[in-house]
Amino acid sequence: MTTATQNELETAMEVRPDSRARLVLRGRLNEQTVVGCWSLLEKELLGTKVEALQVDVSGLGFCDAAGLTLLLYLNMGKMTPQATVSVFGLKADLENIFRELILEDRAFQPQPAIKSDFFVGRIGRKVAQVTMEFHEQMVFLGALIASLPVSIFHPKRSRWAETRRVVELAGANAVPIVSLMSLLLGFIIAFESARRLAEFGAQLYVANTIMVVMVRDMGPLMTAILLAGRSGSSFAAEIGTMKVNEELNALKTFGLDPIPFLVVPRILAGVFVTPLLTFYSILMGVIGGVIVMLGLGFTLPLILHQLASSVHLNDLGTGIAKSAVFGVIVSAVGCWHGLRTQQGPSAVGLSTTRAVVTSLLLIIVADAFFSAISYLLK
Repeated sequence: MTTATQNELETAMEVRPDSRARLVLRGRLNEQTVVGCWSLLEKELLGTKVEALQVDVSGLGFCDAAGLTLLLYLNMGKMTPQATVSVFGLKADLENIFRELILEDRAFQPQPAIKSDFFVGRIGRKVAQVTMEFHEQMVFLGALIASLPVSIFHPKRSRWAETRRVVELAGANAVPIVSLMSLLLGFIIAFESARRLAEFGAQLYVANTIMVVMVRDMGPLMTAILLAGRSGSSFAAEIGTMKVNEELNALKTFGLDPIPFLVVPRILAGVFVTPLLTFYSILMGVIGGVIVMLGLGFTLPLILHQLASSVHLNDLGTGIAKSAVFGVIVSAVGCWHGLRTQQGPSAVGLSTTRAVVTSLLLIIVADAFFSAISYLLK
C-alpha cells in the first residue's frame, strides 16, 4: 500500500500479489494536484505487472478538466498496458462527461483493417450505421420535445435574448434577398403562364395562376429553401465550430444542456421567422406578377378582382402551416448536424453541407406530403 497526500488530494495505491491493483483518490483533483498525482502514478504503475486496475474516485469532492484527463489516460490503459481498467464513483454530471470523452476517444482510434469486404459485410455495416444514426436522432428529438414546453411555459428559463438575435439574423437580414427572389419569381411565373394562356385567349387568368402558385406552394417552398442555404447552414457551422473548439463540453461541465441552451432558441426563431418571411414572399411574388399584367394592358381593379377570387383563407392557412413546418425542419436539421460535428479541419464544412442537403430533401418530402393531404381532403 502506497499513500501520498498533497495539499488537497490524497492518493492511495495498492498492488496485490494476484496482479490486481486498486487506486483510491480523495479530495480535489484539479490542475494543481494532477501534476503530482500523475508523477506518482507513473512511478508506481509503469513497469509493474498489473492485470486489472480499479480506480475509486467516490471520495473526490471536485474534479476539473485536468482531472478528467488523468482519469481518461488511466482508463485508456496508458499506464497499465494489457490491463483491464475500471473507473467508478464519479458524480452523475461528471460521469456523463467522462463517458462522452471515452466514446469520442474510441471514435478516433484507428480501426483494424478489414481483410475482405464482401457485399453482405458492407450491407451489415451500413445497416448498423443507419440504426445508430436513427437512435441518435430519436434521442435528439426526445430531448428537444422535452425542452420546448419548459422554454415556452417558463419564460424566465429561456434565452429570449438569443432567440431575438437569431430572429434578426435569420429573418430581418434575409428580407432583401427574399424580396429580390420573390419579385423575380413572380415575373417568371407571369411571363411563362402568359405565353401559354395567350394561346387560349385567357391571359386574364395569369393573376389566378400567380396567386394560387405563390400562396400554396412556391412562396413557402422557396422561402424554406433560401433559409436552408442561409440560416440552416449558419446554425450547423456555428454549433459545429463550438463542438470542434470543445465549447459544448465546457457547457456540460458547467451543468448546461446544449439542447435548451443552443437548440431551442434557434427552433423558436425558425418557427417565428419562416411564416413571416413566407407571407412577405407571397406578397412580393404577387406584386411581380401584377407588374407584368399591368404591362400586358390589364387594369389594376380587374387584376385585384382576379387575385381575390382565386384563393381562399384556407389556402393561405395551408401555405403558412407549411412554412412553420419547414422552419422547424431547417432549424432542427441545422442544429442536429452541428451537434454531430466531428474533429478535423473539414468537419465544420462537412456538417454544413450535410445540413443543407438534408434540409432540402426533407423540405421536398414534407411539401409532397402536404400536397397529397390537401388533395385527399378536397
